[in-house]
Amino acid sequence: MPQLKIALVLGLAILLQLSLLSLPGIWTPVSYIDLPLIVVVYIALQREAWQALLVGTIAGISIDATSGGLLGAGGFSKTLTAYVIYYAATRVNLENALLRIPVLAAATALDSAIYVFWHRSLGYAPQVPFVQTTSYRLIATTVVGTVAFYLLDSYLTQQGSQRRQFATRRRVARRATGSLRRR
Repeated sequence: MPQLKIALVLGLAILLQLSLLSLPGIWTPVSYIDLPLIVVVYIALQREAWQALLVGTIAGISIDATSGGLLGAGGFSKTLTAYVIYYAATRVNLENALLRIPVLAAATALDSAIYVFWHRSLGYAPQVPFVQTTSYRLIATTVVGTVAFYLLDSYLTQQGSQRRQFATRRRVARRATGSLRRR
């Protein structure tokens, strides 16, 4: 069941990313958000190596195939980013939500650097300035990714489903104790 949820979330992220890239009159900062990278980093933080590598490969290659750029550069950059984040998550405890923000920012910078490296090394000239694009992408992906991590955490993990399950019990318990105090 978790693999189905991951596949649905990844498919939704890829479709949203493709629709953001294809709309001509879109607000410019929205086009810098990398939704598949957010999903890749989230899965890598869950310490599931094969899932993270597979999700990174599928996300990168699907975006490469539709964008018309160098096929495989995005797949390699997202797969390598997934592995680096997975490796860091196994060595350091990254369960804290505040630690995930700089990890997402570092993953965005790493993904951009690897992607541009492959393009330049294989002779594809960059069409936009690297530092400007990377900084905009880093800010947009980190801000949206922070909110997305919270949503993914509450819907994909077992702890999130347990929290939702016990939320009604807590509300009932609070109402019962609150009504006793008023009397």
